[in-house]
Amino acid sequence: MAVHRLDNRRPAPRTSSSGRQRRVLTLSPVPAGRLWAVYLLMAAGLCGLALRLAWVQVVQGPELLDRARAVQTQTITPLGRRRTIVDRQGSLVALDEERFTLWAHPRYFAFPGDDIGKLRSPLDVARKLSSVLALPMADLVRTMEGRKSGVKLSTDLDPETAQRVRELGISGIDLEPYPQRVYPQGNLFANVVGFLNLERVPQAGLEQSRNSDLRRHEATRQLRRGADGTPLPDGLKAGVLYGDDLRLQLTLDARLQQVAQMALSKQVKQWKAKRGVALVMDVRNGELLALASTPTYDPNQFWKFKPGLFREWSVQDLYEPGSTFKPINLAIALQENAIDPAGKVNDNGQLTIGGWPIFNHDRKGNGVIDFPTVLQVSSNVAMVKAMQRVKPAKFWNWLHALGIDTKPDTDLPGAVAGQLKSLETFRTQPIEPATAAFGQGFNLTPLKLLQLHAMLSNGGKLVSPHITRGLRSGDDLAPAPAANGLQLIRPEIAQTVLNWMETVVEKGSGKGTYIPGHRIGGKTGTAQKAENGVYIAGARITSFVAHLPINDPRYVVLVVVDEPKGANAYGSTVAVPVARQIIESLLVIEKIPPSKPVAG
Repeated sequence: MAVHRLDNRRPAPRTSSSGRQRRVLTLSPVPAGRLWAVYLLMAAGLCGLALRLAWVQVVQGPELLDRARAVQTQTITPLGRRRTIVDRQGSLVALDEERFTLWAHPRYFAFPGDDIGKLRSPLDVARKLSSVLALPMADLVRTMEGRKSGVKLSTDLDPETAQRVRELGISGIDLEPYPQRVYPQGNLFANVVGFLNLERVPQAGLEQSRNSDLRRHEATRQLRRGADGTPLPDGLKAGVLYGDDLRLQLTLDARLQQVAQMALSKQVKQWKAKRGVALVMDVRNGELLALASTPTYDPNQFWKFKPGLFREWSVQDLYEPGSTFKPINLAIALQENAIDPAGKVNDNGQLTIGGWPIFNHDRKGNGVIDFPTVLQVSSNVAMVKAMQRVKPAKFWNWLHALGIDTKPDTDLPGAVAGQLKSLETFRTQPIEPATAAFGQGFNLTPLKLLQLHAMLSNGGKLVSPHITRGLRSGDDLAPAPAANGLQLIRPEIAQTVLNWMETVVEKGSGKGTYIPGHRIGGKTGTAQKAENGVYIAGARITSFVAHLPINDPRYVVLVVVDEPKGANAYGSTVAVPVARQIIESLLVIEKIPPSKPVAG
């Protein structure tokens, strides 16, 4: 029998209580080379991560930061909106309305609820858009067919139509907003407000002259957002969210402007005149309540009209004022003590000055008459004799001091200076002061004549005519400025001339503006029209200027009609009826009470 050693025998498998055998694994030591390999591999990975982190942080950091901010930041570019313009009562004259351009991108067409990846055809989209846009479906399909993106379907969409397009929820349809300048009053204020062209560049009127004031305060805004789109307060500069609600307020009154425009247009058409203008001024502060001009244009469709209509001729074109300047000259003579308010002058119907004959308009004499009668009959001869008592140099100095040859201080666009012969010419050529005595031989604008007559009603103080009250916030309206002016004529002299002008309405050529109970003064004018220093045969400029109320002067009305046709075309027949309608409306709008009892 052989004998075996126990330590040479393999261990017997162990048996658990359940009878199963458990296998015992023998652990073997790991070689050192393998441990070093694993260690070095992990160290290399960590070093790589560290280098990558350093690369991202240091080298790529600025670029990645810009990319992140581009995703997180929303840039809002201003649309270039303009401030609203309102009249003295707050009625809208010009405003920006939001309009939209509709763009289509057919490669992205899909409807709400469509499966992801489903692409709708232009025909499907056209069916939905046709009724909303009021465009033929076939035209929409033809416009989009064969194109992938950037298709302009419509422009000048109003906000209501744009909202209906949004409610369709069509993917691939974009609405691009832009502001459009709108003039709700049409042609009523076109002559002074002007317009913007299709590129929103100011072309005329206040839109051009007050462009910097009418541009809204708008800045490019960059708004930071969080990962969920929530706006973050950081990154906003002070004032970037400022809401600009300023409005430019005019002195003009839309109600009076409408009356003046309609009355003037009717007369210009009836007398087949070239053009006409009607102005109303508050003599105390120079505010214009109306400046109506015809012919005019619609600024909402400016491209349909001739560019010559875009300028306001009453502040840019010169003319000889004629007899409407006679009250100004009489005030100069009174100021110089050259005539006696109770004095008289002999009107024999004609006289010769420096070899030149001068006649009255009817070539008749009026005998010895007082100065109220001089204005009533509009005597040229009597005016020459009265102004001969003022030395030519003094006369010229007064015309210069009144600003005949100076550009008026006004906010009306394009205002120009008048033309006055030189002092030397006045001294050496007697015909010059003689013709100037009855309003010829020099030129001014209707605006300048209005300003000089306002001086008489303002107690001899010269005020600056203007049509704006400035910028106001929200719905606030600016109050009328206080009375002002530069004192040139003594108050008692100005009132004397106004009293004389009242007789013109009571007894003379201004009878057409007589209104019982109201004291109104006036003066008609029918002047020859000159061009390049030569009088045009048969061409006249008819006018009428009115002051009211004479007992407490506040308003001046001037109507000028250029080249009316007809043998009976005079200031009394052409301009007076327009002034009458304006005065009647002015009395109601400004609530001017009667100055004296109305005879029963």
